[in-house]
Amino acid sequence: MALSGPRLAPLSGAAAQLVVLCHGYGADGNDLIGLAPHWQRFLPGAAFVAPHAPVLCPGAGRQWFPISRLDPDEMHTGVMGASGLLEAFLKEELARLALPPDRLALVGFSQGTMMALHVGLCGALRPAAIVGFSGLLTASLPPLQGAVPVLLVHGDADTVIPPGALFVTAAALGAAGLGVQWHLVAGLGHGIDAAGIEIAGRFLALALGGKLRTGGEVCCALR
Repeated sequence: MALSGPRLAPLSGAAAQLVVLCHGYGADGNDLIGLAPHWQRFLPGAAFVAPHAPVLCPGAGRQWFPISRLDPDEMHTGVMGASGLLEAFLKEELARLALPPDRLALVGFSQGTMMALHVGLCGALRPAAIVGFSGLLTASLPPLQGAVPVLLVHGDADTVIPPGALFVTAAALGAAGLGVQWHLVAGLGHGIDAAGIEIAGRFLALALGGKLRTGGEVCCALR
């Protein structure tokens, strides 16, 4: 099975970067591609693509893997099972645009954050940056060399994935040697707001420009 989804081309010229957006449970790629126009002012040379997850949900939308409960072992098994398809898609997109992995950024929301963190940190490709909205890391990581800068954004009123997951994930990533920035959004539930979009856009521009530390620091993101 090959993944596909909506795209947004660079504002002008050939793509200089690639941003891949991984949606959450019950949505599809159309849910996150709407972030791309907001980030074009930070990344005018970037191509954006939001692949549809491979599995239909029982009701509506799609899923990267089934979830019956927020159990780390169950979720990690699902992430492992779906990671091959996403990694193959990333390789195909990079080859299509003639870009190396250090021109790639991964963005995820909820279940898509689980996928982005696992594929970006444990797979064969090392992207320039990972942004995770309202998600978590499904398993601990070994110490990483040449680590990837990560931004985590979470609402403090999230009732789907508790906001404490932000700090557990940030601590685990920091312990593995990654540079992590985080932002807790007051009053936000399980979603993405304008502040998070702005912070993420600036973070992606700095990371894809090679201007962020890749390891050794966990800190609050500055607006």
